[in-house]
Amino acid sequence: MSIQHHSIALQAKNRGFHLITTEVLQQLPKLPQNGLFQLFIQHTSAGLTINENADPDVRMDFETIFNRLVPENQQGLLHTLEGPDDMPAHIKTAFTGTSLSIPIIQGQLALGTWQGLYLCEFRNYGGRRKLIATIID
Repeated sequence: MSIQHHSIALQAKNRGFHLITTEVLQQLPKLPQNGLFQLFIQHTSAGLTINENADPDVRMDFETIFNRLVPENQQGLLHTLEGPDDMPAHIKTAFTGTSLSIPIIQGQLALGTWQGLYLCEFRNYGGRRKLIATIID
């Protein structure tokens, strides 16, 4: 068994839900025939998830629902020094999580037909995001 770690830098993205499957895979070496792929985001105001990779309306609907659940300028929040989008971003990240695990089968991520990797950017200006990909074979 071997374990490899790879740093991945994502281009800055606007607030929202962004498919990053291709961007992530382009920054990795060839995947082993079989193994496990783990992806971790090194930020507390952006998350990762797996979801619909075909219809862009899904991404818009996610943004709508998350903003209704955790609106900006909500009364009672104490962590407000970094702007009205910061604490809501931390809360939203707690909903999505910061890592994903996906089997590698026949040299490919074993994603379902309609599944893709999403960066959930919860800040208005989050900047470049750093990920760590771990490949176990």
